[in-house]
Amino acid sequence: MAEPVETQLRQRAAELGFCELRITVARLPAETGQRLRQAVGDGHHASMDWLQTTLDRRSSPDAMWQDAKSCIMLAMSYTPEMDVMARLQDRSTGVISTYALGRDYHDVVKGRLKTLAGWLAAQTGQDVKVFVDTAPLMEKPLAQRAGLGWQGKHTNLVSREHGSWVFLGAILSAAELMPDVAEADHCGSCTSCLDICPTNAFPAPYRLDARRCISYLTIEHKGHIDLEFRKAMGNRIYGCDDCLAVCPWNKFAGDAHEAKLAARADLVSPSLAQLAELDDQAFRTLFSGSPVKRIGRDRFVRNVMIAVGNSGDVNLIPCARELLDDASAQVRAMAIWALSRLLPSQEFAQLSAARCEHEPDADVRKEWNV
Repeated sequence: MAEPVETQLRQRAAELGFCELRITVARLPAETGQRLRQAVGDGHHASMDWLQTTLDRRSSPDAMWQDAKSCIMLAMSYTPEMDVMARLQDRSTGVISTYALGRDYHDVVKGRLKTLAGWLAAQTGQDVKVFVDTAPLMEKPLAQRAGLGWQGKHTNLVSREHGSWVFLGAILSAAELMPDVAEADHCGSCTSCLDICPTNAFPAPYRLDARRCISYLTIEHKGHIDLEFRKAMGNRIYGCDDCLAVCPWNKFAGDAHEAKLAARADLVSPSLAQLAELDDQAFRTLFSGSPVKRIGRDRFVRNVMIAVGNSGDVNLIPCARELLDDASAQVRAMAIWALSRLLPSQEFAQLSAARCEHEPDADVRKEWNV
């Protein structure tokens, strides 16, 4: 007799590189959508307007696709082999979030999901849809209801077997599958993830204010980064791992096995001096196949200049000087800030007097007088 489709799904998922597969109904309770509405109402979504415009569809999978009956949640481990926090010590190098050190997980995970979903559709005769963090779907609450883990106080998913280092993927199916048992919250009294945050981005446990989050500021935020956050950013140039890295449940995390997600050696601790020299073509070449590529050269070098300003390394002064004439106002502004931190005050004042009045952008001119 053939094994149940749920059992076969798990076996095939493991063969495709997923570390866990759990199933829940394609429906979320009303309070889940209400919490999201509160976050948006409080402005915690920052400039991510898509969260506001998709509130109704995002509130529950069956609101996005009315034929959905089951939600298959999958996890793929990317547990790092290195000491993630140790990279923050060498201020002449940049720190890229662990998830972005290999190939873009969207491409890796989605390809495997399509294979698995195709098999499921053939077995059940029912329609399927696959999602990897790009649709109005609340993957983390669904993952908790499916039993993959729970949303920790840092709002990310935590697994007892894999810690905080998992990518999530989802398959919605019109077929009715046997749901698994939801996972309970195992954070207890621990507040390590809240306490470590460099910018105090958590107004309360289980609540994240994106406006203060380094991951948001370095990736999603398109404008100038407020002075309030620059020192706290340190040498983080794309994302931030702090709240994930300190989670005690990581000690139980097994090794990651997907080679395509392995960290590229040249991105683990890249030289700020070399990154500062990137033009658009060089940026695209360096980050080909990487999620870093999507923020573009200007936003990335903006972040690099902040790291240069935090480096305390006077050898990086020429890098910042070179970018005072950059075509991007964001880059010019942060090059000025970097020089304000690295140059003796009198020398910076002289430079400001010579260049400020010639700067065409009003926001950039302000940096000369901060």
